[in-house]
Amino acid sequence: MKNKTDHRLYAKELRKSLDINTLSVLIVEQIRQESCYKSAKNVMLFYPLQYEINLLDLLSDLDKKFYFPKVSGQELLACPYSRQMKKSELNIMEPCTEPVNPEILDLIIVPALMADNEHYRLGYGGGFYDKFLPYCKNAFKLVVLPKELMVNKLPHEKFDVPVDKVICM
Repeated sequence: MKNKTDHRLYAKELRKSLDINTLSVLIVEQIRQESCYKSAKNVMLFYPLQYEINLLDLLSDLDKKFYFPKVSGQELLACPYSRQMKKSELNIMEPCTEPVNPEILDLIIVPALMADNEHYRLGYGGGFYDKFLPYCKNAFKLVVLPKELMVNKLPHEKFDVPVDKVICM
């Protein structure tokens, strides 16, 4: 069985061959049809890295408040979206706003390199979301992926937090 490092390398290479722009449009359309999104008022997105699904079109949905992650030391914080974003030490765009209590979040769309049929996700290896998600007691946790990055079973540890649903196209 492949380990997490092998899966990460595979996923990063595979994504380079996919039409991420078209997939992003299709996935945004699908998210808008999901009941977890329709009912959510406070939604946490992620700012896309290169070759990652881009959900920024959702920001035009005026009936929602959006939040983005910000890393502070080893901690992930939920910060209100603002047009003023800056690049973090991890090379990820982050909001310049103050964090909120994560319990206000209704929906968190969690970034992932891969996911499996048990709803475990493979992240980038920092463990930030696995530490953050337990604080989000009221949030529905969603992963969106190209279908090529969905697998039957990923290796996972006891600290890995599964999500509620995976959408892949």
